[in-house]
Amino acid sequence: MAHADGGYYIPHGTRWPIVGSIGLATLTASAANFMNGNGDFWLIMMLGGLAIVLFMMWGWFGTVIRESEQGTYSDQVDVSFRMGMIWFIASEVMFFAAFFGALFYARQFVIPWLGGDGTGLATQQFLWPTFEAAWPTNGPEAIGGEFALIPAFGLPLINTLILLSSGVTVTLAHHALRHENRRALVVWLAATVALGFLFVGLQSWEYVHAYQDLNLKLTSGIYGSTFFMLTGFHGLHVTLGAIMLLVILGRCLRGHFTPQHHFGFEAVAWYWHFVDVVWLGLFVFVYIL
Repeated sequence: MAHADGGYYIPHGTRWPIVGSIGLATLTASAANFMNGNGDFWLIMMLGGLAIVLFMMWGWFGTVIRESEQGTYSDQVDVSFRMGMIWFIASEVMFFAAFFGALFYARQFVIPWLGGDGTGLATQQFLWPTFEAAWPTNGPEAIGGEFALIPAFGLPLINTLILLSSGVTVTLAHHALRHENRRALVVWLAATVALGFLFVGLQSWEYVHAYQDLNLKLTSGIYGSTFFMLTGFHGLHVTLGAIMLLVILGRCLRGHFTPQHHFGFEAVAWYWHFVDVVWLGLFVFVYIL
């Protein structure tokens, strides 16, 4: 059993890291083979690897939750958890910064160069003399065909209001938890979960509309690829965040967390606020500008 020794947590032996390693290795190798057309067998293997990863997450998270509720963790563990979450969010900032950087580089440098601006004059004359440096673009030779844009002040604006509202509701839930108002905690947290999944549903509908009606696809040149990479990965983060909030809601319904000890709640709230901030950047730089 895990125990604290001199203020420091000494973890017990566990099988979950090796189970997770097996699952991730199976998932990665089989996904690569399936996407390269090596047969449907790899699809089965990929689903099996995913099942192992989900099993590992269920078991490992459950162990941590039980240890937390049993009072196993010391104050030093709380500090370690907070530092770990801060570094995790920092890595996520770098992840999205890479995609925003790609968007900036394409718009501010590549497109003007291909259009004959500055050092790109020779490139424009010899390779694509008819290319016009305008954004949005599907690149030289109209890669992917013509497409239409999604109006910023339509569904994207609605999703922005939804996500910002969810940031308010999760803050109200945190405030209720700190003041031991369990009923308000559950109500506001449930509202946050509902808003999160509503955002995901509306973005899915937006994708269907883009593909079927606007011919805006991942293959629509540099605009299509950056649009779907940024919004798609953000949508994935919202989905994972909403699932995490749902787990926290279940824990709240079971009476977990106290006003003094509730980092599990705080960690997910931090993550959710990070998702909010990233979306504001997306809304401005992808949809408006």
